[in-house]
Amino acid sequence: MKHSVCPIVISAPVGLLPFTAIEVASLGYQVLWKGESSLGIKAGWGDVLRLNLWLRTAHHVFFQLDDFLCRDLDELYKRVATMPWESVIAPDGYLSVTATVDQPGIRDHRIVNVKCKDAIVDRISRVKGRRPDSGAQRDGTVIAVFWKKHRCSISIDTSGEPLTRRGYRTIPLNAPMQETLAAGVVMASRFSKGENFINPMCGSGTIAIEAALIASGKAPGLTRENFGFMHTLLYGKTEWDTLVADARMKCSAVQGTIIATDNDPAAIDATRRNAAAAGVERYLSLAAGEFDATELPAGTGAVVINPEYGIRLGEERLLVDSYRSIGKFLKQKCAGYRGYVFTGNARLAGNVGLKSGKKIKFLNGTIPCRLYEYELFPGHGK
Repeated sequence: MKHSVCPIVISAPVGLLPFTAIEVASLGYQVLWKGESSLGIKAGWGDVLRLNLWLRTAHHVFFQLDDFLCRDLDELYKRVATMPWESVIAPDGYLSVTATVDQPGIRDHRIVNVKCKDAIVDRISRVKGRRPDSGAQRDGTVIAVFWKKHRCSISIDTSGEPLTRRGYRTIPLNAPMQETLAAGVVMASRFSKGENFINPMCGSGTIAIEAALIASGKAPGLTRENFGFMHTLLYGKTEWDTLVADARMKCSAVQGTIIATDNDPAAIDATRRNAAAAGVERYLSLAAGEFDATELPAGTGAVVINPEYGIRLGEERLLVDSYRSIGKFLKQKCAGYRGYVFTGNARLAGNVGLKSGKKIKFLNGTIPCRLYEYELFPGHGK
């Protein structure tokens, strides 16, 4: 099983899959199919280690073990119990089961979790004489069940916890943006190595940090210590250590300037500490102050602003002037750059007062958002 080529399913949040597909292709894999929030490739076990290490916008990497017709829970149990789990999970290990179910007659996916878990531990107990512990925590081996109509697949969730949990965000502050979404926003800004990246209203710094990771070529998985694949019997530490060492060799100095500012000194302190945890503190220029006082260096690049939406953090009517000021700042101080405003409030976005060439759809938690792009030509602010 370890060296066989198997279907691999990579999931991503709504809006991020196009960027995940670009990442997967850049790593040399052929995308065989794409859905709304997942895509499929075929590769070997060693590839899931590489994908978990390098993917910036994906949430989970699933290594499929079986796919079969299944009409009811009894059939599920019987099929799962025939699989050689003793070669995947240690008898003194720990596992959890997650299920995505769209099957007539099953209203609660938790019964599927239990039935699948029972089949796995019963099989290992029968073969090894001991059974692993199980529970809801995803910090051990994670088995994923996808059951739609009469088709069921069983996979190892090789990520375990979602890949957005990089491990560097020690101080999230209020309403933080997930790391995967921040990476997608940076990619959508067409930011490239050698350009400048300006992030006023930086909050806890997630967008600026993801920009620094991209600019330095640092793999996002380098800041994380635990993955689901590490808790399987298929895991080879030497193989992982080689991939990590190779990834560290690919890191390089940032050529452009990355600036993050916020009017809250606590936010700047959080950004500094989070950036240090991510290993990119030296690449960020931080300053406390109003966003429109941010000084842009000569050259080109992206200015990305993520203001309050008037939904969770503030009242909409109180933010109108703030959005108008953002428009003035982009027009008067950011000529020659590409300007972006990421917001979940279309009405407030209208107060920016600039024509948006693109409106890229994302989802921030449960809030539909858009990244508004503004081309700020030289001389625009005069």
